[in-house]
Amino acid sequence: MATVEKLDHDKVKLTISVDADTFAAAVQQAYVKNRQHYKVQGFRAGKAPRKIIETLYGEDVFYVDAFEFCWGDAYDEAVEELGLEPVDQPQISIESMSLKDGMTYTAEVQLKPEVTLGEYKGIEIEKPDYSVKDEEVEAKINEEREKNARFLDVDRAAEYGDRVLIDYTGSVNGEKFEGGTAEEQTLVLGSNAFIPGFEEQVVGMKQGEERDINVKFPDDYHAEELAGKDAVFAVKLHSVQIKELPALDDEFAKDVSDFDTLEEYKADVRKTMVEQASKNEKTAIENLAIRQACDNAAVEIPDCMIKRQIDWMLDDFRYRLQMSGISMDDYCNYLGTTPDQMRDQFRPEAEARVKMQLVMEKIVNEEGIECTDEDLNEIIEQYAKDNNMTAEEFRANLKDNDLDYLRERKKSEKAINLIVDNLKFKKAAKTAAKKKTAAKKTSSKKAEAKAEAEEKPEAAE
Repeated sequence: MATVEKLDHDKVKLTISVDADTFAAAVQQAYVKNRQHYKVQGFRAGKAPRKIIETLYGEDVFYVDAFEFCWGDAYDEAVEELGLEPVDQPQISIESMSLKDGMTYTAEVQLKPEVTLGEYKGIEIEKPDYSVKDEEVEAKINEEREKNARFLDVDRAAEYGDRVLIDYTGSVNGEKFEGGTAEEQTLVLGSNAFIPGFEEQVVGMKQGEERDINVKFPDDYHAEELAGKDAVFAVKLHSVQIKELPALDDEFAKDVSDFDTLEEYKADVRKTMVEQASKNEKTAIENLAIRQACDNAAVEIPDCMIKRQIDWMLDDFRYRLQMSGISMDDYCNYLGTTPDQMRDQFRPEAEARVKMQLVMEKIVNEEGIECTDEDLNEIIEQYAKDNNMTAEEFRANLKDNDLDYLRERKKSEKAINLIVDNLKFKKAAKTAAKKKTAAKKTSSKKAEAKAEAEEKPEAAE
């Protein structure tokens, strides 16, 4: 039996009673589990009768363990019976326990917050511009030219834009430091790949020349032992090279693509970029629409939900670091931060994600959106295809909670489509400004014409 009392901030206090028979069974279970821990003269360990242990150690000696055995089931039944949606672990307080009356306890728990939806159908946003411009196509083609560039040795002093091949040995106060030595290192002058002042002093060097370069490490340099220190690099230049880009012609198109002409290649590059831009535009529109729907909604998000989302984000980030061979400690040391500071940095994004989830769930419920069996089959078939499996093989590996996840994801997808399908696009600010200026001019001309018309009768008199 359970009663519920509403508290502030979407919290409730449950008062739950467990009948005497259920509690007595739990006490017996606690006795069986723990009897070997009690020493009773005349009995081997674990053989002393329960009554004797209770006489020696107190009637309630097994009550705490008995409570642990039965409170969880009673709590779960109460939550289901009352139709509650807890989002955190309950805070438990024992009110009473006895073999005669059973036990009573209270459980304060945070519930999923209530969302008050604002406008989500008919939202107005400015349509993002993802049109592909000629200069972007040219830039993409030039990237390919850069990849296929070749470097030619030249017999002259190094200039900005040249690629040089150098050896260097760095020292601070005459002592070499870790990471300060390299042989046949390539460096493009002007790329700012080295610490400030280094590349500028390589400019002017010729093949075979050796030179000491004096620099100062930045105060915020990632290696603390070098930050702000004066250093000397002994540099030897092996070669100076200039970059030669391939000619932009049909031969280039043949080398980098399956096309025979430059025009065909350009057309294909544009087509690919337009297709990608279309996908990016769709994603951007969805993000803008979802953000606006969330901004229009009101909800008081419990801190426990935000903390749990931060935990997930931090674990995901840690996993991705490990896949790159970097530990979280090394990452934090390199950036001069701590996991706690990272939690603070993740918090705004975590809060936004939780709010989006809650708002989408509310829209799904408000609109009665469902994931049909046909929808679920389509999702499974797509996942199976992506993983080179049959639908039957993929489904066989799924658990019930996996299917629930796929269903909820499909519902959210349908909710997003609902919002996007009902979007209204604002006119571009530029166009609106032009119209406003034109309107002002028209209004001004009308005013002038009216003034002239009013003056004419007076002149006629």
